[in-house]
Amino acid sequence: MAESSNALNGTVASVQDREIIVKRQFRAPRELVFSAWTDPQQVPHWWGPQGFTITISHMDVRPGGVWSYVMHGPDGVDYDNKIVYIEVVRPERLVYSHGDNEVEEQFRVTVTFDEMGGQTEITMRSMFKSAEELEKVVREYGAVEGAKQTMERLAERVAVMVGQ
Repeated sequence: MAESSNALNGTVASVQDREIIVKRQFRAPRELVFSAWTDPQQVPHWWGPQGFTITISHMDVRPGGVWSYVMHGPDGVDYDNKIVYIEVVRPERLVYSHGDNEVEEQFRVTVTFDEMGGQTEITMRSMFKSAEELEKVVREYGAVEGAKQTMERLAERVAVMVGQ
């Protein structure tokens, strides 16, 4: 298992077999953190690595619901994304397939929101179809570092939401 931690933001990421696992604690109640993750008014403020922005075309957070968005890279490249929600248990868990307009499911994500004494710990598990596919996204797209940067951006957004 390869593991890396970012001491500045407290995000821990590891790669195991076909899975990227990212954990982070937030100084906010889990209902607020869950809302930051699922509210189309909040998500554009933090989703994606540093330098990326998104445009949401549709976000329906319910089992069977679809979230379609375009991620705009700092290099001007646009990436179509399509998430289909499989399980939504507010404010505990989200399970969804992540793909695009060509491939329905490139990987499956399970996000848990655990309450920890007024704080929230998120665990995000992204399961790929093969270890080779996972290695490719880590190597070519910097998926582990991108996930850590995304969690840092979420922490910044959550701090704004709680007025810190």
